[in-house]
Amino acid sequence: MENDIILKVKRLPHCTSLPAYATCGAAGLDLTAALACPITIEPGKRAQIPTGLVLEIPPGYEGQVRARSGLAHRWGVTLTNCVGTIDSDYRGELKVLLINLGEEAFTVTPGERIAQLLITPVPRVQVVEAEELEASKRGEGGFGSTGLECKHQNMSRSAPEQEGEAESSEHGPPAEITVSQLSRLGSGNPEQSV
Repeated sequence: MENDIILKVKRLPHCTSLPAYATCGAAGLDLTAALACPITIEPGKRAQIPTGLVLEIPPGYEGQVRARSGLAHRWGVTLTNCVGTIDSDYRGELKVLLINLGEEAFTVTPGERIAQLLITPVPRVQVVEAEELEASKRGEGGFGSTGLECKHQNMSRSAPEQEGEAESSEHGPPAEITVSQLSRLGSGNPEQSV
């Protein structure tokens, strides 16, 4: 198409396949393992998996390497750096850093889809040092500062007290469900309800 971004890709000898979209609506291009033989990643261990690809990403864009949800869900296999960044001026082989957070060993087979690649725009900024910054409503609130305060307040009360409130239907549905109530919901017993 006329407005498509061109991604130039050099295929190395051990490359199994070029990046490709699995469906017409896929956001990421699938990356495959360029391996001569399978590699097993034990629980808690990491591995650097080659793709056999060298990219020429257009200026003003970056490549983002993201985990595959299927591997993460079924095996606990994800990326060591959460999201990998490929700069537009990098001309080395693209390698995927996998880590096994699951409880079983996971074997990467040659040609297996191991990650996905997104090409996204990256605006360049001009850094300007300032003595003062414009105030904001949030201010210096950092980690967890936008969370719900009622969670912390509810934790200080006893479990029976919270369950009694949750089971009372006089004032509408409960704001929170306790762990014990959740386990009763999952029991499948219609006589037990929140």
